[in-house]
Amino acid sequence: MTKKWMYAAFACVMAISAFSLSSCKEASAQDDETVQKVESTELIRTSQSWDGVELPDYLKGRPELVAVKYVFPAGQKLGWHHHPVINYGVLVQGELTIIGQDGKEKVVKEGEAVVEMVNTIHHGENRGSKPVILYMFYLSQNGMPLAVQHPEIPLE
Repeated sequence: MTKKWMYAAFACVMAISAFSLSSCKEASAQDDETVQKVESTELIRTSQSWDGVELPDYLKGRPELVAVKYVFPAGQKLGWHHHPVINYGVLVQGELTIIGQDGKEKVVKEGEAVVEMVNTIHHGENRGSKPVILYMFYLSQNGMPLAVQHPEIPLE
């Protein structure tokens, strides 16, 4: 075989290798694109709290948005309280029971969203065996409390 043929053969092998690598990279990029797509799932869209009551109008003035992570140990009960501001959240672990002063209950399960009562007294309980992890988002204003406690109302 002459040098000319050897160079031609080498060039063919390199071209085939480059094509194969390019095809592999494209296939890999396509697989990565499939894995990396953003997925969106609407958890809730409502203008009512969990008990069916219409939410109040937004406050007037500059908003203050607050996000809070709560961890409730198993068996933990929160005291009676109310929220003067609109708030909602997503429960990411466990199961939380919310009880209104009227006795109405809402069980929020892992992965569910909940819109809390506004200006209505209620409390929450972790009746499960593992901690509850809950992310809550408050639509507030500077200086407003997120919750007002009612220690004068005993828990059962």
